[in-house]
Amino acid sequence: MKLWHCKDARSFRVLWALEELGLDYELEVLPFPPRWMQPEFLEINPLGTIPFFVDGPARMTESAAICEYLAVKHGTGTLAVNPDEDDFGSYLNWLHHGEATLTFPQTLVFRYGTLERPEKRLPQVVEDYRKWFLARTALAERTLADGREFLCAGRFTAADISVAYALLFAGNLGHLELVGENLRRWWSRLQERPGFRAAKARQAAG
Repeated sequence: MKLWHCKDARSFRVLWALEELGLDYELEVLPFPPRWMQPEFLEINPLGTIPFFVDGPARMTESAAICEYLAVKHGTGTLAVNPDEDDFGSYLNWLHHGEATLTFPQTLVFRYGTLERPEKRLPQVVEDYRKWFLARTALAERTLADGREFLCAGRFTAADISVAYALLFAGNLGHLELVGENLRRWWSRLQERPGFRAAKARQAAG
């Protein structure tokens, strides 16, 4: 297995899952954004996006999908929720909620507040999509209000990785303190996991 990765990009979800599962893999850390900073990467992934993941014949570009792939194919049930479990639907929903609902609006905050040249930045877009993100944390905030340790199935799964990445992103963008206290406590606990710490160390070494 090989993962192409940028520091704290969406590909961190995959890196974290690999470390949680104790899998052997090769890591290539690229400058961000790789399609500009290392254009030869386009020969590997024509989209120029991160992550890019290879495992035998598999060639994958979607972080939540790669986490699900690893959980099912290599996880021996440790990160996935099985179809015969009551929380299977909840698991799939959280897995995609982390990307489609919580990460997407923050990519616009990042692009139009940081990544674009100063003359092309759009403060109103930044403010609107920050509010959009914060409003959409309500479901996870309410779910965690009962003190549960994980989002579903009573155990740590790829769904937790998917949603937690959105909070890592929020911290890097400077608005994590605006997220509800249940989510912040949950995120603080997850950062103590050996798999998370190992992923951060592997990223730094790369």
